[in-house]
Formats: sequence, C-alpha cells, structure tokens
Amino acid sequence: MKFGSDTEKMLIGSIRRFFLEELEQDIGDLKAMQVLEFCVREVGPSIYNQAIADAQSLLAEKVGDLGGVLYEPEFDYWRAK
Repeated sequence: MKFGSDTEKMLIGSIRRFFLEELEQDIGDLKAMQVLEFCVREVGPSIYNQAIADAQSLLAEKVGDLGGVLYEPEFDYWRAK
C-alpha cells in the first residue's frame, strides 16, 4: 500500500510522537518508517478484511430489506379516487 507523501509524513510524525510520549523513546524517521511498513504489511490486511466483511454485512442487510423499504403499491389508480 502506498500513501500520498503528505499522509506518509503525518503517519511518521504520529508514530514518532507515540514512541516519545507513550514509550519514552525518541526514534527517527527511518525507524518510524519501518514501524509504519510493519503495521501496513502485518496488521493492515486484517483491518482491511474486517472492513470488507462489515461492508458486505451492511449491504446484505440493506439489500435484504429493499422490497420493504422501496415497495410501491401496484394498481393504485382506482383506490386513490
């Protein structure tokens, strides 16, 4: 996965801040980049797969209710008079 340069800079900055504030370790951009690459390659696919599963579930729920939500009565002309 490739990020835009602005996004990558923000992510690296966030990782560096996390290490400094939470772990009391000051790391450079190279180490932060390695952490980012690890997370993207190791954790990213699990997050992506769960997001796809959640989207599929939501879509299946909405499509399953399509008839009830969008149903229009037929042959309604004479009843309206």
